[in-house]
Amino acid sequence: MKATQKEFAGIAQRAAREARVFFFCGPDESSASDAAAKIVSLLPDPGERIEISGSELRRDPVKLGDEARSNSLFGGPRHIWVRAAGDEAHDAVQTLLENEVEGCPVLIVATSATDKSRTAKLLATRADGLVAMFYPPDLASVAASVRTMGNTAGLKLGSDIAERIARGAGLDTRLARSEVTKLALYLDASPETPRAVSSADLDAIGAPTEDDDFAALVDAVLGGRREIVGAELKRMHDKGMNPVGLLLAFQRRTAQLAGLNARFGDGRDLSGFLKVEAGARRIFWKDQPAIAVQMSAWRGQKLERLVARLIALHQSLLANSQDAELLLSEGLLTIARSARPNTGQRAINTA
Repeated sequence: MKATQKEFAGIAQRAAREARVFFFCGPDESSASDAAAKIVSLLPDPGERIEISGSELRRDPVKLGDEARSNSLFGGPRHIWVRAAGDEAHDAVQTLLENEVEGCPVLIVATSATDKSRTAKLLATRADGLVAMFYPPDLASVAASVRTMGNTAGLKLGSDIAERIARGAGLDTRLARSEVTKLALYLDASPETPRAVSSADLDAIGAPTEDDDFAALVDAVLGGRREIVGAELKRMHDKGMNPVGLLLAFQRRTAQLAGLNARFGDGRDLSGFLKVEAGARRIFWKDQPAIAVQMSAWRGQKLERLVARLIALHQSLLANSQDAELLLSEGLLTIARSARPNTGQRAINTA
């Protein structure tokens, strides 16, 4: 089976019944992860979750089949969740399929892979496989998703509140869901007792100042503003920002840059292009100056290397949670040093 982003919701229930290996790919890792979580929620009994990294499977392709055959610690059902980069899991999936192992469901979230990748081709024509690709959403679509989350949780969200949550989460639906959950708990809301949400309610469960969001650090690092990165990293430490949540904001902005660069192509009027994007609500109008600098700094292969570096950093944080803040700080400093926006470039008019 193969599904586009729009088709996934309609095919998810059948896929959960019939498929055994799921491959979620595309530049929007957040939506791919949400889709994998949706499949897990539709399994009759997902049981124990076994997490494996793509790098582990690259080193030991047989491991996936061994884990799929194994029973859980208490003999109950289980499912396998693989977080991979590109085609790291290809050999492992190929080995699994060649042996026709009747085992537990395998869900692969493959950042930077596409539905044309080698792993996807192994599964796309199989009745027991699903390939689904996800692209970065725009502000309007994430705000709509936030309102849907709110309805499910018993929250009455106006469009302004939903957009504020979407922007604050860096258009990452996982972080937005966390905010919705906190709001529901704060207001004691449920589908049976719905509650209206005000700006004051969002202020109450959020950070005490606007400086507590991730935008300033994201813009400083990706814009190559090394003179202020140190102060922003100190703020990250002082405020106790979650390293993984912060890194997700970087991944989201990088995916956004990839989509914008693809649409911009070889255009020359970057300022005009970004005004159109803001008018279409695909970017927030206040972000235009920062995005203009970042689009000039990260293009082509340099942007691809940035995506790969963030994926590797994400995996490192998950594997070394105690040192996550230190690892993130070192990684962000390296990225800031690599950002070299050519402000004198004439080929792109950023004025």
